[in-house]
Amino acid sequence: MAVTSLSPPPVPLLKRLQKPRIAALIFAIAWLPLMAYVMAGDQLGDLEQYVLVPAIPAVILLYLICMAAFRESWIALLGATLVFFWFFIAVAAPYLPLIDPNKPIAPFTTPLTEKSGFFFWLGTDFKGRDMLSRTLWGCQRVLVWGVTATFVAYVVGTAFGLIAGYISGWWDEVISFLANVLLSFPVMVLFIVILNYLGPSGFNIVIAVTFASAPAIMRIVRGLVLDVKTRDYVFAAQTRGESALWIMVVELLPNVRGPIIVDACLRLGYTTVAITTLTFLGLGLQPPDPDWGLMIKESAKTAMLFKFSYMLLIPALSVSSLILGFNLMADGLREMSLRD
Repeated sequence: MAVTSLSPPPVPLLKRLQKPRIAALIFAIAWLPLMAYVMAGDQLGDLEQYVLVPAIPAVILLYLICMAAFRESWIALLGATLVFFWFFIAVAAPYLPLIDPNKPIAPFTTPLTEKSGFFFWLGTDFKGRDMLSRTLWGCQRVLVWGVTATFVAYVVGTAFGLIAGYISGWWDEVISFLANVLLSFPVMVLFIVILNYLGPSGFNIVIAVTFASAPAIMRIVRGLVLDVKTRDYVFAAQTRGESALWIMVVELLPNVRGPIIVDACLRLGYTTVAITTLTFLGLGLQPPDPDWGLMIKESAKTAMLFKFSYMLLIPALSVSSLILGFNLMADGLREMSLRD
């Protein structure tokens, strides 16, 4: 009698792509070209027009992975859809049939109007630049600098939080004292002081966000580490003679990543608000390249007339939709974690 072996059912492709290492690789393929395009586009030469090509399918694939991973929460799905819409626009903007965002054509043209041989879906600003083009291009700088600043703040805050929570002792006392000193300053005041001293630029925004956000992140990570460092798997690693660095990175960090990811989504929204506010105050991203905060600043006086209020409403709604997306993702992830 022949014995037939039952093979396990094949794992769906999207399920395999949800593995952290594979998802991180796809994210890198999507994100690193966008960073290079925004931060060093002028230095890429002829490569500038091709650098974002691999990022487009990577963003689409990331969105499908998120749809599969977040299927238990419609709130997370809606948030991911909003975020990935702007992410896709950011990488696809150079290849869309858009008018030059810095080209003055017909000032004060209202939406759905044709003038000078162009049809303006969202009208033009007071300089005659196409609002649709500037809005779509403007998401690039907000996304890149916002996510980069938040990522750097998390690297610094998580590192110090692991040290303070696991090693404790005088390390904890010193790090906690410095964090409390920085947390005693109102966040926006700290931003303004740092950027007034360093000068307005994208890289200085990263420094300002790191100083303002890393202490709060450190306290979150420290509290999580204090809770889990007495678990059996930590004692087992100590018994095997593993180093403190290995235990913090391999044993502790993966087991506290859930609350950190939720907080990161919320903090991305806060950082987006901060960058837009700083740009409005003249301390953030600088012209002439389009940016939502800069568009709000430039149209603030003109938009006082109801007829031209679209100049302010369009970038304001754009940045609000991105922030809403981050917040909904955080709520959805929190909801999914409570079910587990």
